[in-house]
Amino acid sequence: MYYDWTFGLIIIAIIISAWAQIKVSSTYSKYSKVMAQNGMTASDVARLILDSNNLQDVPVERVAGNLTDHYDPRTRVLRLSDTVYNSSSVAAIGVAAHEVGHAIQDEHEYAPLKVRGALVPLVSFSSSASWVLIILGIFLSSLGMIQFGILLFSAVVIFQLVTLPVEFNASSRALVALEGGGFLNRDEVEQSRKVLSAAAMTYVAAALASILQLIRLLAIFGHRD
Repeated sequence: MYYDWTFGLIIIAIIISAWAQIKVSSTYSKYSKVMAQNGMTASDVARLILDSNNLQDVPVERVAGNLTDHYDPRTRVLRLSDTVYNSSSVAAIGVAAHEVGHAIQDEHEYAPLKVRGALVPLVSFSSSASWVLIILGIFLSSLGMIQFGILLFSAVVIFQLVTLPVEFNASSRALVALEGGGFLNRDEVEQSRKVLSAAAMTYVAAALASILQLIRLLAIFGHRD
């Protein structure tokens, strides 16, 4: 029986991704029950940090969903999810401050954020087109089509690698702002750090999973004649 060793890479990727999701869910759930002593909501804290960084023009809006929080650099709007917006937990405040970190990055023209933004149109296309080409190439026995699909998939890997410094830097800015602004005490900052670190691991897991997938594709199709 033929043994495809590269299938093991997929198993590893699944395990890493599952672990990261479980970690962030359990950590957020734990610290979402710990209320900050200042009693302020995440949206209040976000507003104050934005204002202290001369970002009064960036509105804080509520968006449906759970942990759908994000900063949109195209419209310069910070959106906090239903579970975060009015919460006073150290978890919610940490998440909100993290998104403010992205707004500050945008204001300061943080290079990795700009690179990631420039890659978005390409990745939006290549993330789906790559697999279409690879599958079609397999059915049509077209190595050229498969290899072009792999090339497009490599853009997804690059995007996820660029995302890592963006996310880690936003968390670093958030924790400095929370402690420096007196929004959380030292113990609460440490608790928020745990939430943001767990969230960051989901990005690390996604990057590792994509790298392993790329290695698998190259191992299978990269050297065929």
